[in-house]
Amino acid sequence: MSIEMPKKRIAIFGSTGSIGTQSLEVIKANPDAFEVEILTAHNNAELLISQALEFNPNAVNIVNEDKYEMVKSALAGTDIKVFSGELALEELADFDSYDVMIAAIVGFAGLKPTLKAVEKGKVIALANKETLVVAGDIVMQKALENKAPIIPVDSEHSAIFQCLVGESRNPIEKIILTASGGPFLGKKPNFLVNVKRDHALQHPNWSMGAKITVDSATLMNKGLEMIEAKWLFNLKPEQIDVVIHPQSIIHSMVQFEDGSIKAQMGLPDMKLPIQYALGFPQRIKNDFPRLNFKKYPTFNFEEPDYKTFRNLGLAIDALQNGGNKACVLNAANEIAVWAFLKNRIGFLDITAVVEKTMDAISFIKNPTLQEYFESDAEARNFAATLLKL
Repeated sequence: MSIEMPKKRIAIFGSTGSIGTQSLEVIKANPDAFEVEILTAHNNAELLISQALEFNPNAVNIVNEDKYEMVKSALAGTDIKVFSGELALEELADFDSYDVMIAAIVGFAGLKPTLKAVEKGKVIALANKETLVVAGDIVMQKALENKAPIIPVDSEHSAIFQCLVGESRNPIEKIILTASGGPFLGKKPNFLVNVKRDHALQHPNWSMGAKITVDSATLMNKGLEMIEAKWLFNLKPEQIDVVIHPQSIIHSMVQFEDGSIKAQMGLPDMKLPIQYALGFPQRIKNDFPRLNFKKYPTFNFEEPDYKTFRNLGLAIDALQNGGNKACVLNAANEIAVWAFLKNRIGFLDITAVVEKTMDAISFIKNPTLQEYFESDAEARNFAATLLKL
């Protein structure tokens, strides 16, 4: 027998990206459980308009101010409020009229609105790992102060979260994040030097946005997830391990002090962790494809190739050093990945840019929020100068 729960009002920050569009699929399939309150997009005005007309939110925001009139005109016959610009993201995050924020804006840009929602004590379904990578200490402290639950949407962190339900009295010995290895598993630098944008965007298991797909190919994504996990689950760096698992069926594991390991499994489908985060603490019935073990007779595990995929090592260095290191790592990586996606640099150049930027920017052991913003700007400027952007 299912227990009826009040309808949750959802604000999707980053509604036109991969997580945003899949979130709307989950909401559409569960109209009695969820309704859309806010939608935001950076540049994709056409899709934002289409989403707004279908889901009839209270408000939308198009960050690119050049497209404000286009959105405003298209929604003129509705009661939907139309906003524009980066500052409006924080204004909308400050609204009282929603229950859950899906934080799906890609990169550093998601930090400010997410922080505002945390300060309001909102439930955060966190898909933007950079928020914790950049300023995890401040975000988690504010979440504690404002009693704002943070429920991870990343499949790996969702898996850890699910494994820990009911285990609050049992200390974690370590967590094991699984990685598919991306499209270049087993490849060496002499192959990677010739990799182009289209090759890197062909992920074997997951359908994701361009930036995160490139991060998966370089293993930077797994490094960012290690840093995020430190803050989400209050762990020491030595309690976080990574293993390559090409099938992407085991989404991550928790090992407890008695040596027992719990794993969360399922087919690689982001709608599962999205639905779990939105419905928590209830699990919602769905008709998603089910895992058939007969089709996966073998699970493989191996050590990451740290020598070839050096981004993972750079992220571990940032994790161990703390301070503003991860903020600098993230900023340089965002610039380098952008340049790679524009065919301005090669695949291996991404790592070189990140490493040189991390070496160049001054280390701050206990940054304030303002110092995080300054470190981010300084790292971006340095990386852009390196690339002559």
